[in-house]
Amino acid sequence: MVFNSLQYALFLPLVFVLYWTVLRKHQNKLLLVASYVFYGSWDWRFLTLIWISTIADYTIARALARQDDDKARRRLMLGSVGVNLGILGFFKYFNFFADSAADLLNTIGLETSPAFLGIILPVGISFYTFQTLGYTIDVYRRDLEPTDNLLDFAVYVAYFPQLVAGPIERAKRLLPQIHAKRA
Repeated sequence: MVFNSLQYALFLPLVFVLYWTVLRKHQNKLLLVASYVFYGSWDWRFLTLIWISTIADYTIARALARQDDDKARRRLMLGSVGVNLGILGFFKYFNFFADSAADLLNTIGLETSPAFLGIILPVGISFYTFQTLGYTIDVYRRDLEPTDNLLDFAVYVAYFPQLVAGPIERAKRLLPQIHAKRA
């Protein structure tokens, strides 16, 4: 769903009306469902990736807050970096490295064709990857207490107005707005 499409022109007012119609306690649930519908409209299979990033960083950030041992904290932080950059790197660079390796092997006389998996770069993957990673880094540095509300964190990660085009928003700024009571 592109921002300048008829589909989005119908989607946004519907979400807006529903948001102000439902009870306050259901508004964030509505935002999360709307965000997943929006993201899933590109390709529903990529929802799995955003769920993995959300669950991984929510869990790791909470573990970081409970951990006092610096080595254990560093391992947790490296786990977050590994999960996030591993997913991003695979989708962004697999085809490049497969083509480059095949070219190199062909140059030295080993005939090969690149491993082609038809990997498509998920829309917005860089935005939500760096957003969740930034959250975990802030918790690691003790600049931010992790949220204990998975729903709020999931809305922070998947919030549809900024998911595919940015900006990358700091948790310190956006999470309090998601958590706050709204009129």
